[in-house]
Amino acid sequence: MKLPFVFLMVGSLLFCFGCQQSEEEPLASKDESSQYIQVKDSDPAQRKNLNNSQIATHLANIASDVPNVNDAASVVAGPYAVVGIDVDKDLDRSRVGTIKYAVLEALYHDPYGKSAIVVADADITERIRGMGNKIQQGQPVQGIVDELAAIVGRYMPDFPINDQQPQEPDQNKEIIPEKDKRKLEEIEGEQSNHHDK
Repeated sequence: MKLPFVFLMVGSLLFCFGCQQSEEEPLASKDESSQYIQVKDSDPAQRKNLNNSQIATHLANIASDVPNVNDAASVVAGPYAVVGIDVDKDLDRSRVGTIKYAVLEALYHDPYGKSAIVVADADITERIRGMGNKIQQGQPVQGIVDELAAIVGRYMPDFPINDQQPQEPDQNKEIIPEKDKRKLEEIEGEQSNHHDK
């Protein structure tokens, strides 16, 4: 009977001593000077304070430096930028796509070009150049509106005029009495005769 009692006493003593906490100082109060760590900016590119016109010129220069890009134009509005590139007209579509991707990658590594859109259409590039010129002349709204109207006008199709339009009945003539209908037709005839002369 003594043996189980001894095991119970030894087990309870080990449990009590094992659960005791030591009287060490907390980690925060050991060394107050090591509490704050200085971290340097991991992005080594320094951003200069440039206006939108200067950023547009900067992005166009980056795009022009990419191989196989003949010329570039850019327009910046707030955080958004559109860069139009001029490439050789004889290149196939996949090669133009590769050049656009190379320009996009070059712009992405620049702090101002991360959100830039790149287009390789010659007409759009000229329109972007026109927008940039009018913005530099002090007409930002008028320049953008004029060039956007030219872009939309260029891509909207013109439909041929249909000479054989179906004749729709005049609902107003159907509800007036016969006597008034004749007077109305006479008036219409006189007005159309005066219009032809």
